Amino acid sequence: MQNAVAIRHVSFEDAGILGDVLAERGIGLRYLEAGIDDLAPAKDADLLLVLGGPIGIYEIERYPFLKNELATIEAAVKQGTSVAGICLGCQALAAVLAARVYPGKEKELGWDQLTLTEEGKASPLGVLEGVHILNWHGDTFDLPAGATRLASTDITPNQAFAYGPNVLALQFHVELPVRDLERWLIGHTGELASSKVDLGAMRAETARLAPAANDAGKRLFNAWLDGVSA
Repeated sequence: MQNAVAIRHVSFEDAGILGDVLAERGIGLRYLEAGIDDLAPAKDADLLLVLGGPIGIYEIERYPFLKNELATIEAAVKQGTSVAGICLGCQALAAVLAARVYPGKEKELGWDQLTLTEEGKASPLGVLEGVHILNWHGDTFDLPAGATRLASTDITPNQAFAYGPNVLALQFHVELPVRDLERWLIGHTGELASSKVDLGAMRAETARLAPAANDAGKRLFNAWLDGVSA
């Protein structure tokens, strides 16, 4: 594996510690800005990352670029490219695999623990058992046909899934390092205010819980990359 491309929807939601993992493995990472850049370079990537963002993957009338983005992701999956989706990227993978994506019964915004399925425990996600992860989403999705559910929470039954060995979809965030939190708090100020999130508590919880999540996230991603590179 030589090169990775990340589709980014807002500048502050980048690959975070996953970018560090790629750098440590000598894999170059190029960002393509959704709605702005030509996504054609994604077709030549060894790894495609689809990152988060504050829109719905089903809002194609509001954001017409999503049609081309979804086609790009679908083509990558069909040609066997390694693809990892986070949050909005996870929902995009569900959509291209013909599953319904829709607003959840309530928003998940804060730190929580996952319930791993037996398949999840045996997968690279096994390192997340007992680790708090960050949820920051209002949408959810049905599990695609042929996919394997890996994790859930009480609010969101489908928190992660695998589709064959080369596709990994994570609804939650393990990639956000403490150093970048303030960018998210600024960028998502409207959502945080409407959800009445205590920013002081969010800062304190992130400082306490993110290091373990980042460490587990690195181990998760490395284990997954070892599997897709085999």
